[in-house]
Amino acid sequence: MSLTAPSARRAVRTAPLIVTALCAGAFALLAVLVTSRGGAPFPLDTDALDWSVGHRSSPAAVTAARAVTASGTGPYPYLCAVVAGLLAGRDARHRLVAAAGALVFLLAGQAARYGLLAAVARPRPPMADWLTHASGFAFPSGHATTSALAAGLLIWGLLRFGRVSEAIPGLLRGALIVLLVCWAVAVGLSRIYLGVHWATDVVGGWLYAATWLGLGASFIPARSHLPAGRSHHEHSPYPPPDGR
Repeated sequence: MSLTAPSARRAVRTAPLIVTALCAGAFALLAVLVTSRGGAPFPLDTDALDWSVGHRSSPAAVTAARAVTASGTGPYPYLCAVVAGLLAGRDARHRLVAAAGALVFLLAGQAARYGLLAAVARPRPPMADWLTHASGFAFPSGHATTSALAAGLLIWGLLRFGRVSEAIPGLLRGALIVLLVCWAVAVGLSRIYLGVHWATDVVGGWLYAATWLGLGASFIPARSHLPAGRSHHEHSPYPPPDGR
């Protein structure tokens, strides 16, 4: 058996850790920079806010932005977490456990985010530029974080579901994943457009969410997605050790 197979397995196992470390490092650096400036905006932040304020002449665009931003909070992300767990489970009991686990994972991520908000204590943009309600500190953006976590959990659920069932064709799963990524990005951008967050608040939210999702992906058991009665070798792209 070629030595490339174990190497590929190790690469698959370590990839989430590497990505997580990079996102965590980038988030930590951004948080330090924000804190060192006392929360003052960067040139990117003021440029993005100025652009947003100058492109609000269309009532339809403002209404659409408010609708998108509303989808990133309230019960919707938590419903997404439950659906993700139901998709990821291989049987009725496992679906309930996975749904509860996904919900706890999201809640824990939110709790840690509140701690970061208080620690950084960054003020929001001037209230005169707001086009929607907002409260609390700015960094990292709650809507950007929450929608990215919800999208990540749903992507995880779709990928797991695809390994145990063909009920959702691969092409449709791919399209849904792209839509989920676009939704999370749109929610973050809507916060900038509506004037309630600096651009770096949103970037910080995405980096934090990527870090949290990466930590979760790094500790998910490699065999947990296999359906009952199926062996690891039936799903593995590599042959069993005896070559069968």
